Amino acid sequence: MSGKASQFEDNPTVSEQQGIRYLHFDSPWIQGAMDLKRPDRLVLSYTEQMMAWLLFLEPARQEAIGQLGLGAASVTRYCYRHLPNPLVVVERNRSVIRVCEQFFRLPQHDRLRICQEDAECWVRDPANHQSLAVLMVDLYDTDALGPVCDSIDFYQGCSDCLVAPGILSVNLFGKHESFAHNLDHLHAVFGGRLILLPPVDEGNQIVLAFKGPELTASRSDLLQRAESLEQFFQLPAKRWVRSIGSVERL
Repeated sequence: MSGKASQFEDNPTVSEQQGIRYLHFDSPWIQGAMDLKRPDRLVLSYTEQMMAWLLFLEPARQEAIGQLGLGAASVTRYCYRHLPNPLVVVERNRSVIRVCEQFFRLPQHDRLRICQEDAECWVRDPANHQSLAVLMVDLYDTDALGPVCDSIDFYQGCSDCLVAPGILSVNLFGKHESFAHNLDHLHAVFGGRLILLPPVDEGNQIVLAFKGPELTASRSDLLQRAESLEQFFQLPAKRWVRSIGSVERL
Protein backbone atom coordinates (compact mmCIF):
# COMPACT_ATOMS: atom_id res chain seq x y z
CA MET A 1 0.00 0.00 0.00
CA SER A 2 1.25 3.41 -0.91
CA GLY A 3 -0.90 6.25 -2.08
CA LYS A 4 -2.24 9.64 -1.19
CA ALA A 5 -1.73 10.38 2.48
CA SER A 6 -4.86 10.36 4.62
CA GLN A 7 -5.22 12.07 7.99
CA PHE A 8 -4.12 8.86 9.71
CA GLU A 9 -1.84 6.10 8.45
CA ASP A 10 -3.37 2.67 7.93
CA ASN A 11 -2.26 0.57 10.89
CA PRO A 12 -0.67 -2.76 9.84
CA THR A 13 -1.40 -5.91 11.82
CA VAL A 14 -0.04 -9.45 11.49
CA SER A 15 -1.74 -12.84 11.80
CA GLU A 16 -0.67 -16.45 11.21
CA GLN A 17 -2.55 -19.55 10.12
CA GLN A 18 -1.25 -22.97 9.01
CA GLY A 19 2.29 -21.79 8.45
CA ILE A 20 1.35 -18.61 6.55
CA ARG A 21 1.89 -15.13 7.97
CA TYR A 22 -0.54 -12.44 6.77
CA LEU A 23 -0.51 -8.65 6.71
CA HIS A 24 -3.73 -6.68 7.33
CA PHE A 25 -4.70 -3.02 7.78
CA ASP A 26 -7.13 -3.16 10.73
CA SER A 27 -9.53 -5.27 8.67
CA PRO A 28 -10.00 -8.93 7.63
CA TRP A 29 -8.75 -8.10 4.12
CA ILE A 30 -5.38 -9.71 3.38
CA GLN A 31 -2.77 -7.25 2.13
CA GLY A 32 -0.02 -9.80 1.70
CA ALA A 33 1.26 -13.20 2.82
CA MET A 34 4.47 -15.13 3.51
CA ASP A 35 5.09 -18.86 3.76
CA LEU A 36 7.16 -19.19 6.95
CA LYS A 37 9.06 -22.23 5.64
CA ARG A 38 9.51 -20.87 2.10
CA PRO A 39 9.47 -17.06 2.45
CA ASP A 40 10.43 -16.46 -1.20
CA ARG A 41 7.37 -18.35 -2.49
CA LEU A 42 4.51 -16.26 -3.85
CA VAL A 43 1.57 -17.46 -1.74
CA LEU A 44 -1.27 -15.48 -3.35
CA SER A 45 -2.18 -16.15 -6.98
CA TYR A 46 -2.41 -12.48 -7.87
CA THR A 47 1.19 -11.89 -6.75
CA GLU A 48 2.26 -14.66 -9.12
CA GLN A 49 0.36 -12.93 -11.92
CA MET A 50 2.07 -9.64 -11.11
CA MET A 51 5.18 -11.37 -12.50
CA ALA A 52 3.49 -12.26 -15.83
CA TRP A 53 5.54 -9.52 -17.52
CA LEU A 54 8.36 -12.10 -17.58
CA LEU A 55 6.55 -13.75 -20.50
CA PHE A 56 7.38 -10.71 -22.64
CA LEU A 57 10.47 -9.02 -21.22
CA GLU A 58 13.76 -10.04 -19.69
CA PRO A 59 15.34 -6.81 -18.45
CA ALA A 60 19.07 -6.34 -18.78
CA ARG A 61 20.88 -6.88 -15.49
CA GLN A 62 21.47 -3.15 -14.97
CA GLU A 63 17.82 -2.14 -15.59
CA ALA A 64 15.79 -1.39 -12.47
CA ILE A 65 12.49 -3.01 -11.54
CA GLY A 66 10.04 -0.89 -9.54
CA GLN A 67 7.13 -1.47 -7.18
CA LEU A 68 4.52 0.92 -5.90
CA GLY A 69 3.21 -0.50 -2.63
CA LEU A 70 5.25 -2.82 -0.43
CA GLY A 71 2.45 -4.90 1.10
CA ALA A 72 3.98 -7.89 2.88
CA ALA A 73 7.09 -7.61 0.67
CA SER A 74 6.04 -10.77 -1.21
CA VAL A 75 6.98 -9.54 -4.68
CA THR A 76 10.06 -7.79 -3.27
CA ARG A 77 11.39 -11.00 -1.73
CA TYR A 78 10.61 -12.93 -4.89
CA CYS A 79 12.34 -10.47 -7.22
CA TYR A 80 15.34 -10.23 -4.91
CA ARG A 81 15.67 -14.03 -4.90
CA HIS A 82 15.14 -14.68 -8.63
CA LEU A 83 16.33 -11.58 -10.50
CA PRO A 84 19.71 -9.78 -10.51
CA ASN A 85 18.27 -6.34 -11.23
CA PRO A 86 18.27 -3.29 -8.95
CA LEU A 87 14.94 -3.02 -7.12
CA VAL A 88 13.09 0.17 -6.16
CA VAL A 89 10.05 0.04 -3.86
CA VAL A 90 7.88 3.06 -3.03
CA GLU A 91 5.87 2.85 0.19
CA ARG A 92 4.30 5.82 1.99
CA ASN A 93 3.54 4.14 5.31
CA ARG A 94 6.60 3.86 7.52
CA SER A 95 4.76 1.39 9.76
CA VAL A 96 4.41 -1.03 6.83
CA ILE A 97 8.15 -0.82 6.17
CA ARG A 98 8.91 -1.52 9.85
CA VAL A 99 6.51 -4.49 9.97
CA CYS A 100 8.10 -5.95 6.83
CA GLU A 101 11.54 -5.54 8.36
CA GLN A 102 10.47 -7.25 11.59
CA PHE A 103 8.02 -9.93 10.43
CA PHE A 104 8.26 -10.39 6.64
CA ARG A 105 12.01 -10.74 5.99
CA LEU A 106 12.41 -7.61 3.92
CA PRO A 107 15.83 -7.99 2.24
CA GLN A 108 18.58 -5.67 3.45
CA HIS A 109 20.94 -5.02 0.55
CA ASP A 110 22.20 -2.11 -1.50
CA ARG A 111 20.51 -3.69 -4.56
CA LEU A 112 17.16 -2.85 -2.92
CA ARG A 113 16.11 0.78 -2.37
CA ILE A 114 13.02 1.55 -0.27
CA CYS A 115 11.56 5.03 -0.84
CA GLN A 116 9.19 6.23 1.88
CA GLU A 117 7.15 8.50 -0.33
CA ASP A 118 3.70 9.07 -1.82
CA ALA A 119 3.41 6.91 -4.94
CA GLU A 120 1.64 9.55 -7.03
CA CYS A 121 4.27 12.16 -6.19
CA TRP A 122 7.03 9.67 -6.96
CA VAL A 123 5.83 8.85 -10.48
CA ARG A 124 5.34 12.54 -11.29
CA ASP A 125 8.89 13.45 -10.24
CA PRO A 126 11.02 13.95 -13.39
CA ALA A 127 14.01 12.51 -11.50
CA ASN A 128 12.30 9.08 -11.67
CA HIS A 129 11.29 9.22 -15.33
CA GLN A 130 12.89 6.81 -17.80
CA SER A 131 14.36 4.86 -14.87
CA LEU A 132 12.54 1.49 -14.87
CA ALA A 133 12.14 -1.45 -17.24
CA VAL A 134 9.18 -2.75 -15.24
CA LEU A 135 6.82 -1.12 -12.76
CA MET A 136 4.44 -3.22 -10.63
CA VAL A 137 1.57 -1.34 -8.99
CA ASP A 138 -0.33 -2.72 -5.98
CA LEU A 139 -1.92 0.22 -4.16
CA TYR A 140 -4.70 -0.62 -1.72
CA ASP A 141 -5.78 0.74 1.65
CA THR A 142 -7.84 -0.60 4.56
CA ASP A 143 -10.97 -1.18 2.45
CA ALA A 144 -8.93 -3.07 -0.19
CA LEU A 145 -11.59 -2.69 -2.89
CA GLY A 146 -10.25 -0.17 -5.40
CA PRO A 147 -6.74 1.16 -6.02
CA VAL A 148 -5.77 4.25 -4.06
CA CYS A 149 -4.18 5.87 -7.13
CA ASP A 150 -6.12 5.50 -10.37
CA SER A 151 -6.20 8.85 -12.21
CA ILE A 152 -5.10 9.28 -15.80
CA ASP A 153 -2.32 11.57 -14.55
CA PHE A 154 -1.12 8.82 -12.24
CA TYR A 155 -0.94 6.27 -15.04
CA GLN A 156 0.79 8.82 -17.26
CA GLY A 157 3.39 9.20 -14.52
CA CYS A 158 3.82 5.42 -14.42
CA SER A 159 4.39 5.40 -18.18
CA ASP A 160 6.89 8.25 -17.87
CA CYS A 161 8.91 6.20 -15.36
CA LEU A 162 9.30 3.35 -17.87
CA VAL A 163 11.96 3.04 -20.52
CA ALA A 164 10.97 1.55 -23.88
CA PRO A 165 10.39 -1.32 -24.11
CA GLY A 166 8.83 -1.36 -20.67
CA ILE A 167 5.88 -2.99 -18.94
CA LEU A 168 3.45 -1.81 -16.27
CA SER A 169 1.83 -4.56 -14.18
CA VAL A 170 -1.23 -3.37 -12.21
CA ASN A 171 -3.33 -5.15 -9.61
CA LEU A 172 -6.98 -4.18 -10.12
CA PHE A 173 -10.17 -5.49 -8.55
CA GLY A 174 -12.52 -6.77 -11.25
CA LYS A 175 -15.60 -6.86 -9.03
CA HIS A 176 -15.30 -3.20 -7.98
CA GLU A 177 -16.78 -0.19 -9.76
CA SER A 178 -13.28 1.26 -10.11
CA PHE A 179 -12.29 -1.44 -12.61
CA ALA A 180 -13.84 0.17 -15.69
CA HIS A 181 -12.36 3.64 -15.25
CA ASN A 182 -8.94 2.18 -14.42
CA LEU A 183 -9.07 0.30 -17.73
CA ASP A 184 -10.18 3.46 -19.53
CA HIS A 185 -7.24 5.41 -18.12
CA LEU A 186 -4.76 2.65 -18.95
CA HIS A 187 -6.16 2.46 -22.50
CA ALA A 188 -5.75 6.20 -22.91
CA VAL A 189 -2.16 6.32 -21.63
CA PHE A 190 -0.87 3.13 -23.28
CA GLY A 191 -2.81 3.39 -26.54
CA GLY A 192 -4.88 0.28 -25.84
CA ARG A 193 -1.79 -1.92 -25.57
CA LEU A 194 -3.09 -3.98 -22.67
CA ILE A 195 -3.34 -7.63 -21.73
CA LEU A 196 -5.85 -8.72 -19.08
CA LEU A 197 -5.17 -11.88 -17.12
CA PRO A 198 -8.12 -13.83 -15.67
CA PRO A 199 -9.37 -12.85 -12.20
CA VAL A 200 -7.91 -14.78 -9.26
CA ASP A 201 -8.19 -15.01 -5.47
CA GLU A 202 -11.06 -12.76 -4.28
CA GLY A 203 -11.44 -10.93 -7.60
CA ASN A 204 -7.97 -9.46 -8.14
CA GLN A 205 -7.24 -8.98 -11.84
CA ILE A 206 -3.80 -8.16 -13.22
CA VAL A 207 -3.44 -5.91 -16.26
CA LEU A 208 -0.20 -5.61 -18.24
CA ALA A 209 0.37 -2.35 -20.16
CA PHE A 210 3.14 -2.07 -22.76
CA LYS A 211 5.35 0.85 -23.72
CA GLY A 212 7.65 0.80 -26.74
CA PRO A 213 7.71 -0.91 -30.14
CA GLU A 214 4.85 -3.10 -31.31
CA LEU A 215 4.81 -6.57 -29.83
CA THR A 216 3.84 -9.79 -31.61
CA ALA A 217 4.13 -13.27 -30.13
CA SER A 218 2.68 -16.56 -31.30
CA ARG A 219 1.11 -18.96 -28.85
CA SER A 220 3.92 -21.44 -29.48
CA ASP A 221 6.55 -18.79 -28.71
CA LEU A 222 4.77 -17.85 -25.50
CA LEU A 223 4.41 -21.48 -24.47
CA GLN A 224 8.13 -21.99 -24.99
CA ARG A 225 8.86 -19.00 -22.77
CA ALA A 226 6.30 -20.27 -20.26
CA GLU A 227 8.14 -23.60 -20.01
CA SER A 228 11.26 -21.72 -19.00
CA LEU A 229 9.39 -19.63 -16.42
CA GLU A 230 7.85 -22.72 -14.86
CA GLN A 231 11.22 -24.44 -14.66
CA PHE A 232 13.35 -21.57 -13.36
CA PHE A 233 10.85 -19.27 -11.62
CA GLN A 234 8.19 -21.75 -10.39
CA LEU A 235 5.42 -19.65 -11.93
CA PRO A 236 2.22 -21.12 -13.49
CA ALA A 237 3.05 -19.44 -16.79
CA LYS A 238 1.48 -22.00 -19.14
CA ARG A 239 -1.87 -21.27 -17.51
CA TRP A 240 -1.38 -17.59 -18.34
CA VAL A 241 -0.58 -18.35 -21.97
CA ARG A 242 -3.74 -20.45 -22.31
CA SER A 243 -5.76 -17.46 -21.15
CA ILE A 244 -3.89 -14.97 -23.37
CA GLY A 245 -3.45 -16.92 -26.62
CA SER A 246 -1.43 -15.26 -29.36
CA VAL A 247 -0.44 -11.60 -29.18
CA GLU A 248 -0.63 -9.75 -32.48
CA ARG A 249 0.43 -6.14 -33.02
CA LEU A 250 0.05 -5.09 -29.42
